[in-house]
Amino acid sequence: MENIRELLVHELRDMLHAEQQLVKALPKMAEAAASIELRRAFESHLTETEQQVNRLEQVFERLGESAKAKKCDGIAGIVKEGDKLNRKDGAGLVMDAALICSAQKVEHYEIAAYGCLCTWAGLLGEDEAKSLLQQNLAEEKAADQKLTQIAESSIHAKAQLRPDASQEQRRVRSPVEPVAP
Repeated sequence: MENIRELLVHELRDMLHAEQQLVKALPKMAEAAASIELRRAFESHLTETEQQVNRLEQVFERLGESAKAKKCDGIAGIVKEGDKLNRKDGAGLVMDAALICSAQKVEHYEIAAYGCLCTWAGLLGEDEAKSLLQQNLAEEKAADQKLTQIAESSIHAKAQLRPDASQEQRRVRSPVEPVAP
């Protein structure tokens, strides 16, 4: 890459692949969620993510480039980590807290990437592309805020109140009484 335009196209291809991966991952995350609110948030974001793919394709068209995805190793790693987590047995609310963590890792990655893409498109005078990318950025920020709200209002608070078995056993056992001489 020798200039910002080439970098922009390179990173757009990365994000196209990232969003395509998330279209496949979000239904699995929704299915794994114990909380109805979290499940609905994942389902809603799936619809947004499909729209984001469409916007990225429009950006490629406006730039006169083919909408060819390039493997996004960053999102691939986060999705792989989340898949491993989904295969483990965990308490519903604790699993939901873990799902939120995985999802927010994705959102933060996307926020950083879309922020750069918006800046570069602006520098190049690609105002239509910048506008489309800003829509994706705004949706990613809103998704992150929604996940934080769900976590703070229900998931984390309830998960904290639910002790694990070993803590519960400690409460039930009475301390050993000293033996009288």
